[in-house]
Amino acid sequence: MIKNSLFFLLLGLLALGFWLSADFKTIVAGIAIFLFGMLSLQQGFKAFTGGTLERILRNTTDSTIKRLLFGITTTTLMQSSSLLSVLVISFISAGLLDLAAGIGIIFGANLGTTTGAWLVAGFGLKVDIAGYAMPLLVFGVILQLTKQKNLQGIGQILLGLGFLFLGIQYMKDGFDAFKGNIDLSQYAMIGMRGLLTYVLVGIVITVIIQASGATMVLIIAALASQQISYENALALAIGSNIGTTITAILGALGANIKGKRLAGAHVLFNVFTGVLAIVLLDQFVWLVDVLCHYAGIATDDYTLKLAMFHTVFNLVGVIIMLPVCEPMARFLEKVMQEKKATVDLPRFLTVSALQYPDTAVESVYQETRHLYENASHIILKAIGLHRRDVYSEQDLDEVINKYPVIKDYDIDEAYERNIKGLYSAIIEFVSQARFTWEMQQSGRLHWLRDANLQLVEAVKGVKHLQKNLLKQNRSYNHYLVDEYHRIRYQVAMVIRELGKIKNSEVVDELPLLSMDMLKGRIKEQRQTAIEIIENLIREHKISAEAGTSLLNDNAYVYDIQSNLLSMAETVFINYATDSVKAEKELALTDHELLEVLNPSRH
Repeated sequence: MIKNSLFFLLLGLLALGFWLSADFKTIVAGIAIFLFGMLSLQQGFKAFTGGTLERILRNTTDSTIKRLLFGITTTTLMQSSSLLSVLVISFISAGLLDLAAGIGIIFGANLGTTTGAWLVAGFGLKVDIAGYAMPLLVFGVILQLTKQKNLQGIGQILLGLGFLFLGIQYMKDGFDAFKGNIDLSQYAMIGMRGLLTYVLVGIVITVIIQASGATMVLIIAALASQQISYENALALAIGSNIGTTITAILGALGANIKGKRLAGAHVLFNVFTGVLAIVLLDQFVWLVDVLCHYAGIATDDYTLKLAMFHTVFNLVGVIIMLPVCEPMARFLEKVMQEKKATVDLPRFLTVSALQYPDTAVESVYQETRHLYENASHIILKAIGLHRRDVYSEQDLDEVINKYPVIKDYDIDEAYERNIKGLYSAIIEFVSQARFTWEMQQSGRLHWLRDANLQLVEAVKGVKHLQKNLLKQNRSYNHYLVDEYHRIRYQVAMVIRELGKIKNSEVVDELPLLSMDMLKGRIKEQRQTAIEIIENLIREHKISAEAGTSLLNDNAYVYDIQSNLLSMAETVFINYATDSVKAEKELALTDHELLEVLNPSRH
């Protein structure tokens, strides 16, 4: 509620600003165009993250210097650390990078972001940069219209650069015109009070814009138009660096513990460098003057001096913090520990239930239904869906489209918390009881034990499936995305239908007949999937490697479906109904199923 209120308040303030000042409108439009350019750059580079960037990351992070250089280079090219941060977090979560390596890359990314200030101060404000933007936009659009993914990616990058240049020009023109109406320099403040005030302003601007690069461009444009003093611009730059920590914290809210630790390292670094720059500001200003003198930068070229300052205090921070990467990682792992999983305990297995055959069997039956609820929840979460949506009346394709991006879900933790202890308790209970009573109860316990094993196997199957789902779900090959969409649909479809059977929602058919139809349906789906995958490979729409992964994943899906159906036949039908014998007599043969599913073939 508060977040929405602030959002609409911001929109209202922007509208008021547009009404009061045309120059303000130009400046804000420049910021918007610049941010759109950054988004376009990120999208363009994402076209090359289907293997290339990952291979480079894996092969160039075996030493501290390589990690640092990778972070600098990648962020310089993309002009945003967001995509790199997401990539690093995913590698750390998958165990391909340790936390210390990720911290080294993030340090490099902080240095890489300073190149944007040099680009604007050294080039963007000294030429008609909009003239360079136009051809970039034209070529970018042309390449976007091609059908080759790599060319489209290059086109997106060119569009991003074009919009970046155009945004810089708009901000520059806006401040130049703004100067004629309102002189912001009259609000300049000196001393510690001015320093802290403008640091706070820099933090607020960066939190609102959610991009420190855009904040720096705004600061440089204002400084070039003499709307702010050099000293206040330095404070704003420090604030923009600290402000990015808020973005890191917000981004880590939905991450696992490893992602939160990396965000913690980001916060520690930026806050440390910011505090260092505040405390030693006079020394940094002196150092910047010395370096600018040797670099041939004019004494009154404050925009380039600001870019130098931004680089220097980040570089000093890296020099100080880089040797303590390993201790910092250990500190974060110690302070930010994973919460201990709360193990789901049995609800129905009691010592007293062992005294009577019927109560013992009923206890295992109820506990098996409990285990099914946990297992189905884990399976759906692993494929990026929610149980409430799958069990709703909404079309399953719409449900899957509602959640196009699959979040990393820790199946091992969920298994330890909600499956392993419960399954172990059921097996222990059955082993104590099943050989001591008459055959009927003993047989039922045997079936229920097997049903629990099938549930466990289904959960293990989705663990194997999840790896490729996470990878290919973000693929730029829409044929792969469609096939993994189909895989998610098939798993969700079975769980939805079993939910209807479990809750006796099947009206027109007896449950066992519905089960037979489901069995026939998943066989048909499997054969259809195999044919589609083979055609995609044959037509070179997907690689053979991707095709074999798809075939393996379809096998996992079939095993998951089969295990769930076998479990359901025992727990939801054979155990629960008195009409099992009649339904078995009505059950369809394989030939009859084929006729029902494919009447046109007969």
